[in-house]
Amino acid sequence: MAELTRRIGLSLGADLCWPLCFEHLVKRLDLRVPWKGDTLRFEVERVTIEPFDLRQPVKYDVVVDRLTHWLNTSREWIKKGILMDGLYVFNNPWSVQANEKHTSYAAMMKLGMPIPETWMLPAKAYSADKLDAKVTLKRYGKLFDLAKVGERIGWPFFMKPYDGGGWRNVTRVKNAKEAWTAYDESGEAVMHAQASVEGYDAFVRTIGFGPQTRHVSYAPDAPLHDRYTQKVDFLSKADAEHLRKVTLTINAFFGWDFNSCESLRKQGTWHPIDFANPCPDSQVTSLHFHFPWMVKAYLRWTLFCAATKKPMRKTLDWEPFYQVAALDLPYAEKLDRYAAIADQRFETARFEEFCGTHLKHLDAEAYEFFATSEAKEAVRQKVAALFPAHEVEKFTELFWQRIQAWRAAGCP
Repeated sequence: MAELTRRIGLSLGADLCWPLCFEHLVKRLDLRVPWKGDTLRFEVERVTIEPFDLRQPVKYDVVVDRLTHWLNTSREWIKKGILMDGLYVFNNPWSVQANEKHTSYAAMMKLGMPIPETWMLPAKAYSADKLDAKVTLKRYGKLFDLAKVGERIGWPFFMKPYDGGGWRNVTRVKNAKEAWTAYDESGEAVMHAQASVEGYDAFVRTIGFGPQTRHVSYAPDAPLHDRYTQKVDFLSKADAEHLRKVTLTINAFFGWDFNSCESLRKQGTWHPIDFANPCPDSQVTSLHFHFPWMVKAYLRWTLFCAATKKPMRKTLDWEPFYQVAALDLPYAEKLDRYAAIADQRFETARFEEFCGTHLKHLDAEAYEFFATSEAKEAVRQKVAALFPAHEVEKFTELFWQRIQAWRAAGCP
């Protein structure tokens, strides 16, 4: 019996809090996992950004990627690692690069999800380096009346960039004047016009990490640190299961291990409205009460993928989903079948067995850890990076108390 080391790389940007907690908990767990006659140990290392030889082997078994969506060097290093070294990465970098919100809307509409009416608008302006823009638009650009688009969609509607990102340039417009103003200010951005789900009675953000999901009651108009509410058990079992299936279907379809899905409920129907977020917020300054769950989700899925050497799905293979979409079945039955494909791709049963066998003590270790000075220091460091100096202690204490509320509630 040999002792083998599985190496986990953290490819990080501005992340501070969850990596510190992740690293501390791996040390506290001190895992020795019996696996196929050997014993597995785990090492965690932060990935650096530097020149690399395309033939140089990647030393990691799994990389948790928080840079692919914006840093080209890291993205290309990760692609090379997948193609040449069998690296497993959260998330599929080709999918993150190619499948923005526009693609996700179109695909999930095809699968039958009740996505609000959505139109794409040509850009208002074009940069000077697009040399053929003027002649192309003169020949083929069709003048349009945004007011008529609004009448087709229905007022009010949201105008937002087709590729999204951190609620940037999202505007709710109530009439033609406001729509034209928002469009005129959009510059070179290609915009969506999407119907508003008026009169909804629930707004839920579902976080999906591998086969794990967490439903959070979301307050979009609150300050960032209060948008994730601290409500628990606010959904019926049927609604929770429905949102689990929706989220895992989206994630498995696009090859995203880690993503979030925003849904609005109106008259009993859940409308997914924003679900191409394959590098979702993981910071204690917004998640607070839910932050320990997030750290545990990172740990469980990372350790499972590293231990089992889960193979990276290099191609997305949408055909099984489209075969279901073509069936003459109610949406609920199709969703059951989509979710079954997702559970197969995420190896849900095998994952749960692994956690039940090898990570039984994670909950107890996390409960103890999130009362330590090391955990509080991780909170403080993130707060200090975002808040002015005179607010650091105030907000460190606020978020810390919400973590303690999570512990007091039995770590839901």
